[in-house]
Amino acid sequence: MTSTFHTVTVEKAAEAYVRSRGKAQFLSIAQAIRAIRTLMPACKATDRDLEELLAAASIIHGVPVAFDAKTADGVEPRLHS
Repeated sequence: MTSTFHTVTVEKAAEAYVRSRGKAQFLSIAQAIRAIRTLMPACKATDRDLEELLAAASIIHGVPVAFDAKTADGVEPRLHS
């Protein structure tokens, strides 16, 4: 018997997270980033990289997004659908 492990990429993790939130009112970028960092503690992607991946997947799947992650430039959280 052999065991095959599939590699989970950060892109796949972002896609899976967005798909799991399809019925929600919106996807919280801050919560999504925390979830991905919990699942993948060695992830080298920046929060900005993750935000972009999550936003792109949300657009593809028609999930409204709350850009509520804290940013270095002090931009206020925003909601897009």
